[in-house]
Amino acid sequence: MLKLLWGQRMQTSYLQQTHICRWQTEIRGLAWPAILTGWVAQSASLGMKDSWGPLKALAVATIVNGIGDVVLCMFLGYGIAGAAWATMASQVIAAYMMIEQLNEKGYSGYSLSVPSPSEFVSILGLAAPVFITLMSKIVFYTLLIYHATSIGTYTMAAHQVMSQTFYMCSVLGEPLSQTAQSFMPGFINGVNRSLDKARMLLKSLLIIGAIFGLVLGTIGTLVPWLFPNLFTPEVKIIQEMHKVLIPYFLALLIMPATLCLEGTLLGKAGTRTLPCPPLSSFNFLPLPNFLFNMMGIEAGRDLKFISLSMCGCLSFAALLLLVVSNRGYGLVGCWCALVGFQWARFVNALRRVLSPKGVLYSSDLSHYKVAQQKAGWACPAEHKNNTKRKKILKQKNDQESSTWLHHFEHFASSSSS
Repeated sequence: MLKLLWGQRMQTSYLQQTHICRWQTEIRGLAWPAILTGWVAQSASLGMKDSWGPLKALAVATIVNGIGDVVLCMFLGYGIAGAAWATMASQVIAAYMMIEQLNEKGYSGYSLSVPSPSEFVSILGLAAPVFITLMSKIVFYTLLIYHATSIGTYTMAAHQVMSQTFYMCSVLGEPLSQTAQSFMPGFINGVNRSLDKARMLLKSLLIIGAIFGLVLGTIGTLVPWLFPNLFTPEVKIIQEMHKVLIPYFLALLIMPATLCLEGTLLGKAGTRTLPCPPLSSFNFLPLPNFLFNMMGIEAGRDLKFISLSMCGCLSFAALLLLVVSNRGYGLVGCWCALVGFQWARFVNALRRVLSPKGVLYSSDLSHYKVAQQKAGWACPAEHKNNTKRKKILKQKNDQESSTWLHHFEHFASSSSS
């Protein structure tokens, strides 16, 4: 069929490209065990408020990847396969460094053990709502791409440019979510719980999120408006890009604050407790970052609300997208649907966090209990030093929490003034 449609030359080129892509995919697939293990080790470090360890590992991995690309692609001539090998090596090195950093804290990251059925069911109960949340986002963005690309070629190109810059700017709000996930559990239901500190942290994060959103929205809007030739010289594509600048700004404006609120909800204690599994079990359970943020305190979250809320936002935005597409509003209508999706997420999360009956304003913690660790550590020697290690980690975390809170209070007060 390819030979009849394109000829022998095009068929040969297509088959060669397919072979190269398959080869690259197979090479990258060899690193997936290391990638998943590294993700979980990174999550465990962030849960213990250690951000420098993963940062150093990722910095080394970036340097190795860059050097490997230059050597393998430019000097040795391996091409795309060399880039794949360099990326795989950097990912393996990053996973090794993050596991070693956990070993320095007293864990045994190389010991293997399979979680018990009860632990697996508990973790699955936490992971399922998060899976629904992530899939809701993916489904909406997929629908957005489908409707944008079905309008026309120029519209598809303009949407590609604006969506890529939007995703790039959105990532910059993720540290606020990670901060809330790491510090909120200790302030809400830790040993030295303080709802005043939790509310102050939330206020500081919202102020920072508002500033981030304003700055990112302004820069992200001015670049395609004033310098569109950085992306394309085509006049029709530039005109389509300029049509969506206002909804683009509104969608990006609220993104950091939304991530902050959703991170707070993920960090809030729920009604379920999850025993901290042995670190060796992490190799079999690559879950999102927040699942192990409490590291043996309470791992319950407001996951049910988040998943249901995200499903509701998806339904609302998908219906709005269908209406604007059928009425012929073009790319502007698609981006207005994105604005509705983002602001619906923000409003739902804000109402939940600021609810008078919420955990940030309730002194009744009868259903927020500190869970006892039922799973042993990875080796007997670690189990003997368990109490001492927890005491040291608790003192270190309390000190870091006070330092971070002081910085947030200072930033919030200076921003308000």
